[in-house]
Amino acid sequence: MNDIEINRITAWLVERGLAGTSETALVQGFCEHCVQAGLQLSRGVALIDTLHPVHEGRAFRWRSDGVDETAFVEYGRTNTGPAAESWQRSPFFHLLTTGGTELRRRIGPGEPVDFPVLEDLRAEGQTEYLAFVHRFASEGVIGEMEGVYSHWLSNRPGGFSDEDVDALRRLVPALALAIKSASLARIAGTLVEVYLGQDAGQRVLQGRIMRGVADKISAALWFSDLRGYTAISDTASPDEIIPLLNDYAEAVIRSIHEAGGDVLKLIGDGVLAIFKTDDLAAACCSALQAEAALRLKITELNARRSAEGRPVTSVYLGLHIGEVFYGNIGSEDRLDFTVVGPAVNEVSRIASICRSVDRHVVLSSAFADMTPAVERANLVSLGRYALRGVGRAQELFTLDPGVL
Repeated sequence: MNDIEINRITAWLVERGLAGTSETALVQGFCEHCVQAGLQLSRGVALIDTLHPVHEGRAFRWRSDGVDETAFVEYGRTNTGPAAESWQRSPFFHLLTTGGTELRRRIGPGEPVDFPVLEDLRAEGQTEYLAFVHRFASEGVIGEMEGVYSHWLSNRPGGFSDEDVDALRRLVPALALAIKSASLARIAGTLVEVYLGQDAGQRVLQGRIMRGVADKISAALWFSDLRGYTAISDTASPDEIIPLLNDYAEAVIRSIHEAGGDVLKLIGDGVLAIFKTDDLAAACCSALQAEAALRLKITELNARRSAEGRPVTSVYLGLHIGEVFYGNIGSEDRLDFTVVGPAVNEVSRIASICRSVDRHVVLSSAFADMTPAVERANLVSLGRYALRGVGRAQELFTLDPGVL
């Protein structure tokens, strides 16, 4: 590969990186350009760690032999179990712990190999392995994302030429930079969705970050908390509290998301969410769908936790519908993207009524009125109640115990 081809591929990487091309497309296109330029490349893999509550990182793969292989995979934690053992026996771990940046091994028939993965690659017909680690400066590290790892394979007799290796040394840093750019954009999206919710997160990424910028919307409101949480936290061992909160929050949040709602805030054991559509009747149906899914999840969760001898509880839920302001609230340098307004205060008060009426779900009259007739037939009146901090008494409803 000559200088003209190297410069052409570098320019393509810069252009694609600026365009926001995905990591998968970057690796696929890079490898195809290299092969077209005469580089004897049979397979390529690039890996980058990420900042995600479940996945440790992502791998992007290409191969020239047409074998069906997923071009993109997300991998879990590599610090425990079999994954840790495999990682610690890998060329990448060797480079990481020794401070190296490159590892080149010929792995054709009769060549000695010093890593288990190289045995497997030789058995597949590969003849040379070349690995790189392109580290980030400390200011560029986010979480465990401290660099881009890549390896490149040739199945040509004799492996890569020295010119091939030199071309990869010059080209892969530009690929690593483009991958980092795409990964940072993905991390930003992950962070805002994890901490703000999907809809609120997307609005922030679209530029809605100025204080006081808020939309007046009508939505179905959900406020739930755990029954007897204070007593449980006072009596359970400290190492049981966080797992308990996580287990029940998982059930609540998953139920809301599956029904199309957005979780806006976690307040201790409480969850504030909205179901926001142009059709408020449909929003009410979605909230009731989430409530039904939650009941099933809580039953399964309590059965599992009881079998493990761990404390169990249930969820109190208030549902309401009303107008709220949806946007940025706070100071100039610390904002919260949430909903505010009398209806938010009201839904929390409705949830608190669950304790006194011994029901798991209580609905406002506004919510009941907006619920379609089929679903409304399953609602029964609890009578009129004066809610603390709310100026007028109103009729409240619950789900008919006979249809649960």
